[in-house]
Amino acid sequence: MADSPAVPTETTAPSSRSAPSSRSAPSSRSAPSRRLKVLAAMSGGVDSAVAAARAAEAGHDVTGVHLALSANPQSFRTGARGCCTLEDSRDARRAADVIGIPFYVWDLAERFREDVVEDFVAEYEAGRTPNPCLRCNEKIKFAALLDKALALGFDAVCTGHYATVVVREDGSRELHRASDEAKDQSYVLGVLDERQLAHAMFPLGETLTTKDEIRAEAEQRGLAVAKKPDSHDICFIADGDTRGFLADRLGRAEGDIVDEAGTKVGSHEGAYGFTIGQRKGLKIGHPAADGKPRYVLDISPVDNTVTVGPAAALDVAGLTAVRPRWCGTPPRGPGRYTAQLRAHGGETPVAAECAGDELRVRFDAPVRGVAPGQAIVLYDGTRVVGSATIATTERAVPTHR
Repeated sequence: MADSPAVPTETTAPSSRSAPSSRSAPSSRSAPSRRLKVLAAMSGGVDSAVAAARAAEAGHDVTGVHLALSANPQSFRTGARGCCTLEDSRDARRAADVIGIPFYVWDLAERFREDVVEDFVAEYEAGRTPNPCLRCNEKIKFAALLDKALALGFDAVCTGHYATVVVREDGSRELHRASDEAKDQSYVLGVLDERQLAHAMFPLGETLTTKDEIRAEAEQRGLAVAKKPDSHDICFIADGDTRGFLADRLGRAEGDIVDEAGTKVGSHEGAYGFTIGQRKGLKIGHPAADGKPRYVLDISPVDNTVTVGPAAALDVAGLTAVRPRWCGTPPRGPGRYTAQLRAHGGETPVAAECAGDELRVRFDAPVRGVAPGQAIVLYDGTRVVGSATIATTERAVPTHR
């Protein structure tokens, strides 16, 4: 089997690049060129179930697989959230039975622990704020899973993400926002490279379909997950207590909370329990001189110190990001783009340039609460250009320290 088979999507487009100001993805349609052998990743939620059903209905040879991501699934979040529990595995199996496709459970618990959970803990220990869902897409669903699928002779991996793969006339592939931008998940897929896009299938992103319509479709198909709640928070933190989760693994270490002048204003039990821009849970004993709220401005794991200050001090004028990953050909020279800084955030205009392994970004207007460790994803219109991990930020208003 060729390394990059012509995985069809319903969207094709000419080979010219869209302008950064364009707000609509290419929309011309073409029928799938051939029947593919597709591995559908089924989390146990409604989105992945409908995606698998659509792929099967399109005539592809679909096999469902649920990823066992914990050696002890009961330790992961419970309550029918659609991700990593025994309950989710059973829901995925029932959905596969209704669709009429083979179904398997693959154990990727060790890989998930190393690449996602341990990375999450190490990033917080270093004073950064990671995105575990983005790391899971990169390392698990489109690295470990895809590599195993290709080795077994599958042509593509199908998931329930809301995004669109566009195949251009020259055969190259681009990742675009979903037709329904309210449900768009291209931000957490910005780590995919061109090879991975060549084997990716996102049936939900290619039609302007709301979540209510997806649920209605699931009900019409007889899928019991039609009314199952969406997954939220972090799947491997069972009770949602991130600070407690980190404390169990890193231990409690008392340190100082200081203001911009370095004056101690409070104490904490571990700098890893904070993130840039945080306001709640600071436990500062006395108010600021101006009576206004204070926010986390800086986290220093070296001396276990958390710096707080006014909201205006959170404004960032630029940043440097590392480990860029490009959804296609890397950009050459400086360019104008829009940037998204969090999974559910908006876009902001930027000037960006890649210099070796670094991406340097300047914002047209200051943005607030940007934390090292987070991902910045660049867009050219609806097209995802690529993603990088924020390493350092340049404050619009320098601190006093």
